[in-house]
Amino acid sequence: MRRVILIVALASVSMFLLSCSGGKKVSRIDSEETVDLSGNWNDTDSRLVADEMIGDALGRPWLDTFLRDAGKNPAVIVGNIRNLSDEHIATGTFVGDIERAFVNSGSVRVVAAKDERGGVREEREDQQIYSSEATLKEFGLELGADYMLMGEINKIVDQEGKEKVAFYQVDLSLTSIESNEKVWLGQKKIKKYIARKTYKP
Repeated sequence: MRRVILIVALASVSMFLLSCSGGKKVSRIDSEETVDLSGNWNDTDSRLVADEMIGDALGRPWLDTFLRDAGKNPAVIVGNIRNLSDEHIATGTFVGDIERAFVNSGSVRVVAAKDERGGVREEREDQQIYSSEATLKEFGLELGADYMLMGEINKIVDQEGKEKVAFYQVDLSLTSIESNEKVWLGQKKIKKYIARKTYKP
């Protein structure tokens, strides 16, 4: 019996030592730091593309024209951004980056997306029963969007052996909801060269 207990104890200690010696190392880094491990679309691409494209959109004539004619900042809703590439891209994160760039500019008001509005409407309906008359929010006072932003992400890969070039193209368009007129068309291209190192023992 003692021998069995000793063997089990030694096996447990061995497993513990093995797990300590060969595990992975995790380090925290700044969320703004650029890290490209796979060469695929990542958080840095999402943020930089959103900032650059929305900066371009806000510098175009449609904004001044709207301000002149309406006398107020336009309301924009971010619609569907389609991922037409061969890899998984978190388009929800990209949409969030676009909305942030719009809101932080101070030049555009952003309307909640369709799936978000459902939750807000449920809360408003709940307020009709449980909130005081002084604080409840009325129905029929939602901000209607003037423009909708839509787009797509495409990717082309050229590969030979251990070398690869990944080319991304993001196309966005801003369309007047009232007239269907496209008032801005934006395009951003990203090209990445990825080389696989040959393993040398």
